Amino acid sequence: MGNIVNLFVSILLVLCECAFGGSPSVQIGGLFPRGADQEYSAFRIGMVQFGTSEFRLTPHIDNLEVANSFAVTNCFCSQFSRGVYAIFGFYDKKSVNTITSFCGTLHVSFITPSFPLDGNQQFIIQMRPDIRGPLLSLIEYYKWDKFAYLYDSDRGLTTLQVVLDTAAEKKWQVTAINVGNLKDERKDEAYRSLFQDLENKKERRVILDCEQDKVKDIMEQVITIGRHVKGYHYIIANLGFVDGDLSKIQYGGANVSGFQIVDFDDPLVSKFDQRWEALEEKEYPGADSKIRYTSALTYDAVQVMTEAFRYLHKQRIDFTRRANTGDCLANPAVPWAQGVEIERALKQVRVEGLSGNIQFDQHGKRVNYSVNIMELKTNGPVKIGYWNEVDKMAVTKSDVFTNDTTGMENKTVIVTTILEAPYVMLKKNADLFVDNERYEGYCVDLAAEIAKHCGFKYQLKIVGDGKYGARDAETKIWNGMVGELVYGKADIAVAPLTITLVREEVIDFSKPFMSLGISIMIKKPQKSKPGVFSFLDPLAYEIWMCIVFAYIGVSVVLFLVSRFSPYEWHTEEYEDGQIQTNESTNEFGIFNSLWFSLGAFMRQGCDISPRSLSGRIVGGVWWFFTLIIISSYTANLAAFLTVERMVSPIESAEDLAKQTEIAYGTLDSGSTKEFFRRSKIALFDKMWTYMRSAEPSVFVKTTAEGVQRVRKSKGKYAYLLESTMNEYIEQRKPCDTMKVGGNLDSKGYGIATPKGSSLRNAVNLAVLKLNEQGLLDKLKNKWWYDKGECGSGGGDSKEKTSALSLSNVAGVFYILVGGLGLAMLVALIEFCYKSRAEAKRMKGVLGRMVG
Repeated sequence: MGNIVNLFVSILLVLCECAFGGSPSVQIGGLFPRGADQEYSAFRIGMVQFGTSEFRLTPHIDNLEVANSFAVTNCFCSQFSRGVYAIFGFYDKKSVNTITSFCGTLHVSFITPSFPLDGNQQFIIQMRPDIRGPLLSLIEYYKWDKFAYLYDSDRGLTTLQVVLDTAAEKKWQVTAINVGNLKDERKDEAYRSLFQDLENKKERRVILDCEQDKVKDIMEQVITIGRHVKGYHYIIANLGFVDGDLSKIQYGGANVSGFQIVDFDDPLVSKFDQRWEALEEKEYPGADSKIRYTSALTYDAVQVMTEAFRYLHKQRIDFTRRANTGDCLANPAVPWAQGVEIERALKQVRVEGLSGNIQFDQHGKRVNYSVNIMELKTNGPVKIGYWNEVDKMAVTKSDVFTNDTTGMENKTVIVTTILEAPYVMLKKNADLFVDNERYEGYCVDLAAEIAKHCGFKYQLKIVGDGKYGARDAETKIWNGMVGELVYGKADIAVAPLTITLVREEVIDFSKPFMSLGISIMIKKPQKSKPGVFSFLDPLAYEIWMCIVFAYIGVSVVLFLVSRFSPYEWHTEEYEDGQIQTNESTNEFGIFNSLWFSLGAFMRQGCDISPRSLSGRIVGGVWWFFTLIIISSYTANLAAFLTVERMVSPIESAEDLAKQTEIAYGTLDSGSTKEFFRRSKIALFDKMWTYMRSAEPSVFVKTTAEGVQRVRKSKGKYAYLLESTMNEYIEQRKPCDTMKVGGNLDSKGYGIATPKGSSLRNAVNLAVLKLNEQGLLDKLKNKWWYDKGECGSGGGDSKEKTSALSLSNVAGVFYILVGGLGLAMLVALIEFCYKSRAEAKRMKGVLGRMVG
């Protein structure tokens, strides 16, 4: 179809040139700003469309920077020297005075789709209708008495002046802000700061008196900071409401109104639109998108010029410039004599164009025009009325921004969520089910309970990008489930979505349905079995050393006390009844003292006992000491011999931060990452610095990926995640992860709704009711513990006892064997020593007998 139309246009151009070969040529100037490709394409199409056999329009086109007065002067003079009959072009605030001065002096008509001028300017034909009347009528219709007015000073200040004058008369409170002088490199930040200031002032009604490119930039920042939701109202004060992309703000909930000069429902416009869409974009730049209102005004301008020169031709008025070409800067200036006739003919034109009825007053301004009043609905821009000079504003639709506060019984609510066990999971035979029946989990049950309490139908929708929701640092666009709510793609989010400040700024949360905190997940270390000498483990190494020193010390003290006390000495009594009175003996020598202390410590007693009071005091305190030590040892011995213990390399966040061997990270685009990024606590800031610069990246796209990384890293990676998920995974096979340390913070999961949603209060009450009924705890027990795969209470989280094996008490047998061997060795030594001594004694006796 496009090739056929292009062929038709080309043939038509050839035919026109053949037909107009002998007809007079009307020179038309064209001043187009750089980047106005679509306007120039519309100009060319108009030249073809409105060609006539009576004369032919010959364009002379210059592309320039309209804000540069020198460039405008140069191009205008160049056009004038070529002998143009009229000039079509654009201007802005900086060049408008230059153009009006030249036109008034040289009597050259200037036809323009740029913003209307204030005052009575000669030789300026203004294609764009004045928006002041429709704007004031719309403000009065909405009964605004307090609003912000954002204007672009490059478009002139005429509309602003009328609004301020009316505000003074009707006692409106208007906050006027110039957004036309913002630097491009900092405009986004400036827009966000501006709207934050307006929010602080409770200004939620805003008029945007700007062209669509600037409106687009402003709206992007409005969406970024969440000011596009219910409770906000914007009026776009230009004539191309449908020219911009309103899809991102369409579902946010904010009221958006505007004006449309090109009615695409009009048969004339529809017919043109079909031809326009069929054009090749390479040959006609800008033809790949819907025609903008400035391009439509350009097309209409060609028609106006054609009709004016046709009228002059019919009236046989000589408007040639054979002797009138010259220097536009001549002093004195030489005006073109026929310029007045051309101006009069242009103002007398009355035709139907893409912008409706085209008619001018004596000052070259549009009159008797009609502007459509538009509002943005969830299904797109909708015409709700029109404005003209006779009827003023006429509303044709009665559903103008009615707040939907009715019940939700007949509406299907879109519930966005995320596939995350145990909150939302696909059933094993999910292919056999449809819609909500395909899913199971905590949040699936919770959504069903909330829908039952609130009385609405719902449809679960898994978020496309698989993310919870974070704002991109560069584009400022929200992703994940938060983005679904912000941009109106979902009505509610039932998921493990953490309540945070940055999210609360753009969406609303219910009361928390689950409390939690950030925790540390590591791979469960291998259990260490009791060693050979594990029977020594109940008491620390230092205690054993102290016991040894106490044993020696008590034995020495007992020896000394026995030596000093006279009651420990006694005489030796022989069997024959005779008494040896010249020598006393003491049983507590150093070896006997050591033997007594050892017997008492081992709870076995001894065949000797202290007789003196001092000796008995030493023995009593030693018995008390051994009673406590042995009892404590016995109490801990069973646990240390029968329980397999795990030695964790990490016990807290401090342990993680002060080491570099074990890497650690969080989920990307989640609240945990945001917590570390925003934290001012030195420990967490240190951890964030490490995570941000770690190579390879320690961030993961999904929780499942993070868990797999923990399991496969052989203890070299720790994953930071919400404690609830950590506890759940700890009870899933293969039961090889564990939670260590306490929670790093305290927060909650909430059900999210768009700002100003009518569901918010109902959902909030439902959550409170479910909590009071104990259903939330019941659901958690169901999906966390009742369906656990590692045993009750978290499987291996509780240490289990078992029967003793030989390895548990092997050390005791080693000591027994060693002691027996030592006894045999000592006995052998004693035997040899005694035998040798006896041999010497016998040898001495025999020697004496022989001698």
